[in-house]
Amino acid sequence: MHLVPISDPADPALRDYRDLTDVVLRRLAEPAGGLYLAESVRVIERALAAGHLPRSALVLPKWVDEVSAVLDPYDVPVFVGEPDVLESITGFVMHRGALASMHRPRLRPVAELLADARRVVVLEDIVDHTNVGAIVRCCAALSVDAVLITPRCADPLYRRSVRVSMGTVFQVPWTKIDEWPGAGLELLTSLGFRVAAFGLRDDAIPLDEYRAPERLALVFGTEGDGLMPRTMDAADDVVKIPMAGGVDSLNVASAAAVAIWATRT
Repeated sequence: MHLVPISDPADPALRDYRDLTDVVLRRLAEPAGGLYLAESVRVIERALAAGHLPRSALVLPKWVDEVSAVLDPYDVPVFVGEPDVLESITGFVMHRGALASMHRPRLRPVAELLADARRVVVLEDIVDHTNVGAIVRCCAALSVDAVLITPRCADPLYRRSVRVSMGTVFQVPWTKIDEWPGAGLELLTSLGFRVAAFGLRDDAIPLDEYRAPERLALVFGTEGDGLMPRTMDAADDVVKIPMAGGVDSLNVASAAAVAIWATRT
């Protein structure tokens, strides 16, 4: 690790950290560039503990000692600048004091990831990074073995997802499942999973009556519209959480927490 004082927000070496508030730009640029951003010393520590490798870090002067204790073994630049300089680079006030640009790990094939799994969660086209992070945190806390995301789902390694998950996106194994539902759902079935789709159908099984099998894949759909009808058609079971008070459904992160807890074995 080597400290690099910065004063010029336009420095090309800082390109990983530029325009972080532009969600559309970042969710395309970060995967294409093979990077993601870890925000706060604690989250950086968790990423490193999971075996992820840093590219560089961007820190405020008062956080240098803490960041140095974490990144000292790595031969990477640690850019140090005053608050106004860092805000002009990132587009926001860095309350957590530190950002690290990290190399994205290789995503494992679904069959490999699920070889020893018994309970997995599938996120179908969930577009809100906060919901993705919250669900992954639930999965970590409630002993889910793996998370699968469909191609249009929000990125679990996007900065907001990582932050909301409290770094548990590095703890819970996850990967992408392609050709969903189609071949993707068929693959889960071939691996011995019973697929339970959570949706609002008249014939859905109330969650408090559902008996979880030995190998279970719980599927949750996008905010607003929920699961695609063809996903529910192809699933083994359609399950719903009984509601009261005139409420038809919960936020997807809340629903996932309830369902994951209720199906524990």
